[in-house]
Amino acid sequence: MTEGTVGRVAALYDIHGNAPALEAVLADVRAAGAELIVVGGDVIPGPMPMETIALLRDCGIPVAAIQGNGDREVLLRRAGIQSDTVPERFRDVMTWVSESLRPKDVAWLATWPATLRLDVRGLGSVLFCHATPRNDLDIFTRLTPEEVLRPIFEPTGAATVVCGHTHMAFSRTVGAVRVVNPGSVGMPFGDPGAYWMMLDGEIVFRHTEYDLADAAVRVRATAYPQAEAFAAGSILAPPTEEAMLTAFAKVALS
Repeated sequence: MTEGTVGRVAALYDIHGNAPALEAVLADVRAAGAELIVVGGDVIPGPMPMETIALLRDCGIPVAAIQGNGDREVLLRRAGIQSDTVPERFRDVMTWVSESLRPKDVAWLATWPATLRLDVRGLGSVLFCHATPRNDLDIFTRLTPEEVLRPIFEPTGAATVVCGHTHMAFSRTVGAVRVVNPGSVGMPFGDPGAYWMMLDGEIVFRHTEYDLADAAVRVRATAYPQAEAFAAGSILAPPTEEAMLTAFAKVALS
């Protein structure tokens, strides 16, 4: 998908149904004067999918969204398809989330493309994808060798590619392409809080603090099958970046 020139774009990735985090981020996005929100996928797999969708629909700022692997898998589950790429430990989660959706939300999610290309004022051609431009499952980090990534990113012709999926903010160059990850709004790997990014002539990484204790209470009050684990391990005490870089090293592109 290609759109015209835009300015002041807020990139929100990997919300994962964390409505309290999204509420706080949207307040900061409005204060920053964003003209467009690009949602980079993995919006609904998490404890508060309906609340998350409602916040995006009613935020008062135009929203353009792409699908992440989690969103895609939820839609498959809604259609009665159990994908082999979903680990056994997450299948009850995908079923619960899929059953939470209303038909109009399913219809909206189904319209989300895999990638989005925008001409962003002062930055030129920016390609938004979930994992990499070629699919929504590739794993790479700031440590992945550049020679591994060049065949994936250079053919895009974009000046900047915005990726998510690994939940850790970084900026690096791959050949002539700047590759950035805003980090995760709802399930960060690193210090607690919500991570996102503003694009407007430059790229500014943002970290929004919110009431973690209250958010954990709200998540625990849901019927989400892994509510306690999410509250403890994604809100109150997320894994460190160092731990996740070590874990991802075993499955990252090489």
